[in-house]
Amino acid sequence: MTEEVSSSGRWKNKLPPERAWRGRKGRSREAAAVEQDRAAGGRHRRMVALGDGRYACASIYLKLLPKTRRIRAYLRWSDRGRSPARYVGEVDHETREENLAQGWRMAMERGLLVETPPPPEEQAQEPASWASTPAVRAVMRGNRSRDTRPELALRSAVHALGLRYRVGIRPLPVVRRTADLVFTRDKVAVFLDGCYWHGCDKHYRPARKNSEFWTAKIAANQSRDRETDRLLQEAGWDSVRVWEHERPDVAAAQIAELLERKRPRT
Repeated sequence: MTEEVSSSGRWKNKLPPERAWRGRKGRSREAAAVEQDRAAGGRHRRMVALGDGRYACASIYLKLLPKTRRIRAYLRWSDRGRSPARYVGEVDHETREENLAQGWRMAMERGLLVETPPPPEEQAQEPASWASTPAVRAVMRGNRSRDTRPELALRSAVHALGLRYRVGIRPLPVVRRTADLVFTRDKVAVFLDGCYWHGCDKHYRPARKNSEFWTAKIAANQSRDRETDRLLQEAGWDSVRVWEHERPDVAAAQIAELLERKRPRT
């Protein structure tokens, strides 16, 4: 039985289900860290600037207000024995995972977070091999390179339009380039590009440490993207680039429009 929800997404006559805000009982600190990393899109997106070049890794805390039947999201971190918290907004999804992700998005939009570049080791085939403790290894393994929240949101929005696609395959088998969504019959490949790794004009900020390495890395990624688009075009394909900060429904509508133009009218 589904809960009765108001037009704004909040519950009218019943309390939100516990799955919308309460964490799993008995979970370890490592599991909680992995959960936060996944919701934020990576540990490097959970950072709060403390001043004097110091940073703290924050978490989103969900609090239920029984009288108003609302769930509030707070950003919390530790700083020299203190535990500051900032209210970021109300969330109204039916699962804790979605509400945590919404809380992280609101915290970023309010300028409460700073995105630091992930360490180079995260790109290795064994991303947690460098970690010094089991706790750190568990956190690193929680940073997924596939099936990220932006990818899942885009897939859901495209699927809701009645479009069907293949996921994570090479449009051109002889070229080692994998697209996030592939419409094989229409020859359309969709790439969801991360703002940091692909040098988004709006959100990319050069790294302060080892800046030469990271600048060269991002430039190489951008060059690879241009080459991929060129190879696809030469093979008769259309490539679509979607930034992770773009609204999934807007991107899905653009993809649908391209497919409609390519498909013959009946």
